[in-house]
Amino acid sequence: MPGQRIDPATLAEEFRTSPTPALFALYRLVGEGLVVDHARSGFYVPLLTEVAMRDLYDWMERLLLMACDSAPRPGTRVLPELESASTDDDVVKLTWKMFDAIAASTGQRSLHRAVKQANDQLAPIRRAKQSLLDDPLEELLLIARAWRARDMAALRRRLREYYGHRKTLVPQTVDLLNESSNRLH
Repeated sequence: MPGQRIDPATLAEEFRTSPTPALFALYRLVGEGLVVDHARSGFYVPLLTEVAMRDLYDWMERLLLMACDSAPRPGTRVLPELESASTDDDVVKLTWKMFDAIAASTGQRSLHRAVKQANDQLAPIRRAKQSLLDDPLEELLLIARAWRARDMAALRRRLREYYGHRKTLVPQTVDLLNESSNRLH
């Protein structure tokens, strides 16, 4: 969860390795912006401000809209998981996979890498804010239907709606994350 402390020793134990590789991995994640290092108190999942969260949503939206400008490579399939998704499925993982597939379909490695990084940064936020959303699966399925039909105009519209909705929830999301972070400390 955003704001949560990451203990290198616990991480090393979980992955059955020594603390050194766990520390190297955490420092790499710091370099990717996925973890922050508070010198004396350790590593944490970043807790975003409203401005930073809006910026991240804007960035991801722009990346995906750029992907819409490139025709998908022939043979690109819609994710099978989305064909039969239900409310029991992990919508956060499905969202990550959907946006990754859109970017991967362009064949543009730099764009795909940027979407992966933004996806990774947004994943804990997506997980934390599930209670604020009425039907996140339905929103994702609307995007998937436009993607499946290769209707780029509809896909662009659905992506704008998706991110517009998330941006309206930024204040509540930040409040929710701050409350969760305060409970963790």
